[in-house]
Amino acid sequence: MAIVEFTIIPIGTATPSLSQYVADIQEVLEQASEPIHYEMTSMSTIIEGELDDLMVVIRRLHEVPFNHGAQRVSTAIKIDDRRDKAASMEQKMKSVAEKMRK
Repeated sequence: MAIVEFTIIPIGTATPSLSQYVADIQEVLEQASEPIHYEMTSMSTIIEGELDDLMVVIRRLHEVPFNHGAQRVSTAIKIDDRRDKAASMEQKMKSVAEKMRK
């Protein structure tokens, strides 16, 4: 399973506020038929699942600002694809928490 962090930035919008774009992207993400899990943060969104599925979802989400009037969109993607053992967002956080207790 891969974990992908992404940030989609609409450019050329009528206002400096981007929260409506974020809401529109989250609505599309909630409706994804692919078997993914996601978590929105204040600066980005993190999704986990099979890498092929994640890339399809991100491609779909990249289009959302264009569909809502943006003239340009910049999408940054960070991929953590561990193959030696199963990984998840939850597992990574537990691992750090365990080490902090030592």
